[in-house]
Amino acid sequence: MKYGKNSFSESYARAGVDITAGYKSVELIKRYIARTTIPGAVGTIGGFGGLFQPDFTAMQSPTLVSGTDGVGTKTQIAIFLDRHDTIGIDCVAMCVNDIVCCGAKPLFFLDYIACGKNYPEKTASIVSGIAEGCIQAGCALIGGETAEHPGVMLPYEYDLAGFAVGIVDCNQMPRPDTQKPGDVLIGLPSSGVHANGFSLIRKLFSPDAIHTIIDELGQQTLGEALLTPTAIYVKPILNLLASVPVKAIAHITGGGFYENISRTLPDGITAHITRANVPTPPIFDIIARASNNSEREMFNIFNMGIGMTVSVAPSYTDAAISSLRASGIDARIIGCLAKADDDESIRII
Repeated sequence: MKYGKNSFSESYARAGVDITAGYKSVELIKRYIARTTIPGAVGTIGGFGGLFQPDFTAMQSPTLVSGTDGVGTKTQIAIFLDRHDTIGIDCVAMCVNDIVCCGAKPLFFLDYIACGKNYPEKTASIVSGIAEGCIQAGCALIGGETAEHPGVMLPYEYDLAGFAVGIVDCNQMPRPDTQKPGDVLIGLPSSGVHANGFSLIRKLFSPDAIHTIIDELGQQTLGEALLTPTAIYVKPILNLLASVPVKAIAHITGGGFYENISRTLPDGITAHITRANVPTPPIFDIIARASNNSEREMFNIFNMGIGMTVSVAPSYTDAAISSLRASGIDARIIGCLAKADDDESIRII
């Protein structure tokens, strides 16, 4: 895709928008985008729309599933550390982990970067993470937008959001309405805090604390631990769905266990979570001490060490865990479903 070599506006530059920086960013990110190419991706970046040709031939009832999300104020940790090559993984993860809950295979992704000033090398670093996330999810990065917002954002600030589209055969989607008492809840470990709760976290810890090495975290600073990118569960979940009849999948994001698992439960069903089976990384203990939050409140804000849950009939428990572990996921039983005897949809015992 060609750009006008003479496209430059002195008045726009004086207003804080550098058109030529945008062109340079595009040139720098092309190599990252090329790594995400999959069958169906059409053309190159730089046009007015991203193109994708889906293959519906093996599906009886092809259904598109879309999801959009952002990284939120986790970007501030990246800015504090001046490290921008992983935050894009979070952006992809927050979208594709949502749509795979419907059993959908992600097809393509688009990003939106808003910044106070476009520094092409920083933009390229952000996009390198987006591309890595797309590779982990098996989807193509087919377009995006970088917009300078001088006067609205400080020059070093940026925000990051994305949009993913996937496909699933409607006949093979998980059926949360089929869940019943006795079904087993399997947890997939998180990689850390993921990309939720950072408005609280930033109120708890000063910029100096972000740069501090904490014994519980080994050789990491607090900021490095917080910046650990969100785990992408797409390939393990798709492998699981190919061999096991999964009833429901929940992505544990903002609202923690209480909000996200509840979204998958039919009326009259509650989830009993065995606390001892939830592997909680030290970062959550550090946050709990700093916030003085109760354990219930922590489970209502953070993932607490479980990034995704799947519900299966008891007879499929071993097969499900074996499939996930074959994909490198240390899956484990974290609870079961029961008949509700009150309004509480989640009980942690």
